[in-house]
Amino acid sequence: MRSEVRSAAALACVVALLAGCGTLAKRAPDAESRPGGYYKDDGPGAHPPADLDAIADAEPRVEALHRYANSPYTALGRQYVPLTELRAYRERGLASWYGRRYHGQRTSGGEPYDMYAMTAAHPVLPIPSYARVTNLANGRSVVVRINDRGPFLSGRIIDLSYAAAWKLGYVASGSAQVEVAAITPGEIPLVDARGSPPESAPGAASSPISVAVESGGIYLQLGAFTGRDNAENFRARIRGPLAWLGRPIEVLQEDRLYRVHVGPYRSRAEAAGDAERLREALDLAAVVVVR
Repeated sequence: MRSEVRSAAALACVVALLAGCGTLAKRAPDAESRPGGYYKDDGPGAHPPADLDAIADAEPRVEALHRYANSPYTALGRQYVPLTELRAYRERGLASWYGRRYHGQRTSGGEPYDMYAMTAAHPVLPIPSYARVTNLANGRSVVVRINDRGPFLSGRIIDLSYAAAWKLGYVASGSAQVEVAAITPGEIPLVDARGSPPESAPGAASSPISVAVESGGIYLQLGAFTGRDNAENFRARIRGPLAWLGRPIEVLQEDRLYRVHVGPYRSRAEAAGDAERLREALDLAAVVVVR
């Protein structure tokens, strides 16, 4: 009996090393039947920091990739092949989050999981690496450090720390539709140059650090307003008619104005093409801007 217990424990350790202690254990078979919120006994911590919104985004830098965490692995019967180089990567899908149940446990990268740090678990992005995650419902975005594996439930593409999910505004609902964009080494200076986004009113979108594949941040400016309320109302009115663009619509403060931007685009030509379509379809004058 003891030998069987030791064998089971050894197997558990191997699984934990390959897929991350917290993320794999979290996705129990019954988890898919739980709508919203968080799983089982997971959730917010008892004594969170006083101001979660003040937690700074992860600061991208080039790090040596983990020796073992980027090897192919299997979780819940599915095989995953992580990327082994830092390159452009962009996807949209459902994001979830994990909290106190895994706080302090070892991640796939070997470091303790900190639910109040700006980190995330991803099935295939390199460990460690950095990504910008944008909540498509409200335009908020954050930069996180990928240091864990998961999620493994069907249809979910990334698992954010509690702090990152809080800043994106979906802690209560448990999940949100997001865009995940990897930050490549060539884009790191662009992130550093912009620093942290300016403070914004409660419930309003923060101005994101632009991450583009071929450029430093090309956007279409759809309008500029002296008051945030007017800018937010304008964004709410156009979000439906402009859903075909498939890009986040953001409000950011600059030069005492609240500007409504859509993007980012890979090139000026791509942005100009959408600007022309906006003019023809909605008689909306959009201006190409570089941030």
